[in-house]
Amino acid sequence: MPDFIYLASQSPRRRQLLEQLGIRHELLLPNVEGDAAEDTEGIEVVLPGEAPMAYVERVTGLKLDVAVARCARRGLPDAPILCADTSVALGRTIYGKPDDAAHAARILGELSGHEHRVLTAVALQVGAKRLTALSVSRVTFAAMTPAQIAAYVATGEPLGKAGAYGIQGRAAAYVKHIAGSYSGIMGLPMYETAQLLRAAGFAI
Repeated sequence: MPDFIYLASQSPRRRQLLEQLGIRHELLLPNVEGDAAEDTEGIEVVLPGEAPMAYVERVTGLKLDVAVARCARRGLPDAPILCADTSVALGRTIYGKPDDAAHAARILGELSGHEHRVLTAVALQVGAKRLTALSVSRVTFAAMTPAQIAAYVATGEPLGKAGAYGIQGRAAAYVKHIAGSYSGIMGLPMYETAQLLRAAGFAI
């Protein structure tokens, strides 16, 4: 049975969720001192006509490719490598992380009063084998006034989050309904991730 996994994510929420599963993990992050530069440019660019589900699965796979190469380049001990990516979709429109406060406000204005999907793809590299899963949840936002949107954006919480909000934060005050995985909306679906880890030999 494996002792630990590498988590290729800078998200503190994913770390918390892995700890909730009782999985020992080490971060496998870029930009370590003395590390070689990585070519990650364009990974999150949406391809013309690309559907949200195809997008989030493709991006997760590309991020895992980079993490696998990073692990090999550093000569680290072998262990499964976990990667995940979350996107928000309204129809076929894909929302990643906002560029700035104005962009966050625009995204929230478009999500306000509507149901959207939150898609989180998970991929686990175990030796030469790659295990994947996808969580799709639906979130309905109450209508938000421009003043409410501005106040929420002013907290800084929307920045760095897909769809410009964090379900576990102050945005919860505007969430009318959820169908699906709460942990998936946070960024790492517990059920699907546990299934992948069990398949890799972890006792959960």
